[in-house]
Amino acid sequence: MSLLCTICARGGSKGVVGKNARDLLGKPVLAWSIEQARETGLFHAIAFSSDSDALLEAALRAGADIAVKRPDEMATDTAPKLPAIRHCLEQAVVQTGMTPEIFVDLDVTSPLRLASDIRGAVDLLRESGAGNVITGALARRSPYFNLVEQRSDGSVGLSKSADPPITRRQDAPRCFDMNASIYVWRVAPFLDQPAVFYPDTRLFEMPEERSIDIDSDIDFTLVELLLRERLKI
Repeated sequence: MSLLCTICARGGSKGVVGKNARDLLGKPVLAWSIEQARETGLFHAIAFSSDSDALLEAALRAGADIAVKRPDEMATDTAPKLPAIRHCLEQAVVQTGMTPEIFVDLDVTSPLRLASDIRGAVDLLRESGAGNVITGALARRSPYFNLVEQRSDGSVGLSKSADPPITRRQDAPRCFDMNASIYVWRVAPFLDQPAVFYPDTRLFEMPEERSIDIDSDIDFTLVELLLRERLKI
């Protein structure tokens, strides 16, 4: 079965300036996701979407097959990501002539994932028959036990209640932090109604050390340290 991979990255970034093209152990951040997609051997084509010509050129040099210029209205600070993913997918379908059943979107700022994580998420979609798969790591805080919300009056309380109350973290349902690393969708329902959550959404679990999303300078430092440890450099 032929699959498509989409990778979307804006040119602007306020948290970490220029993070998508920033050098990470000798290559731009965006190259890590492209190389991981290539390593899986799953994809007929890898499409990279951006509003930035410089990022599109860097992606092609890193091994992307298709460069998709993102419309300006999909590249603002407040623009949601799903329309950009859909646009990239539609352009990739047109350029390849494919009619894939499944596609994978990789977040460019999650370079700690492994190719085996991508394959595992795709396998879960196929085996479960679900409409889509997201990825996440076990949450450090449980909404049933020690994650609190602040109310409008300033008081705080548990984010989620249970009856009877849960008094030990070990007794709480397993909860996960979405790491935004890998999304796997069936193409037809996604094009009909783009969404992150459907009634049958499944989660592929990844360890915390492969789940850091670069959203700050501290995140970048942690990612670099973990990659150096992994690669022994």
